[in-house]
Amino acid sequence: MAKTADELFLAQALELARQGTGLASPNPYVGAVIVDERGRIVGRGFHTYAGVKHAEVLAIEVAGEKARGNTLYLNLEPCSHTGRTGPCADAIVAAGIGRVVCSMTDPNPMVAGKGFEKLRAAGIEVEVGLLEDEARKLNESFARFIRTRLPLVTLKSAMTLDGKIAQASGISRNPTALGSGQASTNYITGEASLKKVHEMRHASDAILAGVGTVIADDPLLTDRSGLPRRRPLVRVILDSRLRIPLESRVVRSAQDDVLVLCSFAEEHKLRELEQRGIRVEHVPLTGLPHEFSAPAGHDGRPDLRSVFDLLGNLDITSVLVEGGAMVNSACLAAGVVDKIFLFFAPKIFGGETAVPWLSSGRSMSETLSVKKLAIHRYGDDFAVEGYLRDPYGDPLQIVSSN
Repeated sequence: MAKTADELFLAQALELARQGTGLASPNPYVGAVIVDERGRIVGRGFHTYAGVKHAEVLAIEVAGEKARGNTLYLNLEPCSHTGRTGPCADAIVAAGIGRVVCSMTDPNPMVAGKGFEKLRAAGIEVEVGLLEDEARKLNESFARFIRTRLPLVTLKSAMTLDGKIAQASGISRNPTALGSGQASTNYITGEASLKKVHEMRHASDAILAGVGTVIADDPLLTDRSGLPRRRPLVRVILDSRLRIPLESRVVRSAQDDVLVLCSFAEEHKLRELEQRGIRVEHVPLTGLPHEFSAPAGHDGRPDLRSVFDLLGNLDITSVLVEGGAMVNSACLAAGVVDKIFLFFAPKIFGGETAVPWLSSGRSMSETLSVKKLAIHRYGDDFAVEGYLRDPYGDPLQIVSSN
């Protein structure tokens, strides 16, 4: 079926909104296109947090008088409240826009629908819902954060067809690349998958790994997409006993972008890390109310709900978990994961000594249901994307691939 003119122009607004990736957080991604009665684009804009002005205002400024009586295409409802800027709904009314075509309402329950109400009250024709699925996916981290003050948590892992993430030694990357100062080549998946991983890092506010991964692989955990970003990718390390090596690449490359979360540690190690520009925060242990004490026999794992509460308080709207088997299992068990993105390479390690992507299994009664599944191809690899929880708080439905 041929796409309508509204779909084509709204698709352009969505593409503009995507240009805010890495730049707009913690604000949403918004793109705006103004089209005259002859089907000509007379104004465009997209939001970047540092740029202050919202997409609608930028497009109106470009269009000038040509905005009057014409159609504005948006992927997200215009704001109706005063924040760092005035209400965009008021700017749209003042510009004389005659019609607004928008994909979705604002997911913030405090303001949802109020922008549309202002426009309709001013006599502007408003249509909502076109390309809504694409728009909701684009701003899912904003939706999760603005509703709960918690980041959207995506668990990413790369594995063989038999579910192994590393050799028996624990190494999951090409050992010839380690310590070379160059980007490590993923030992399991190919270059196309690695490129996608860096795109995912670029779209995230933080990346989280366990200290075991740092010790075994010595990764940089950086965004090497080459794309611009406003805030540095925060590298979060779960390290309850501060075992992170001072000579690790994460420590040596720290530029106020590394956050180590511990539960108890020797004071001299804490000072050494802070002297290297690393922020160290204490989090409580799982099942314990106190931060600095661990009874004999306790596994010493930090409470993950407290971890993500802390990250939310830092205005981190999205976290990409790239941990090992223990971190993966702990995050799933704690119920902090919103979605998964699992890469599979056409390889089989075999045997019982290779490392699985989860450290422990579940009984049938504890099985987690993954819904809204999508399959992607990256070179010879494929990836499975799916949700454990809807970022918008709606019930998840299983989507058939038929």
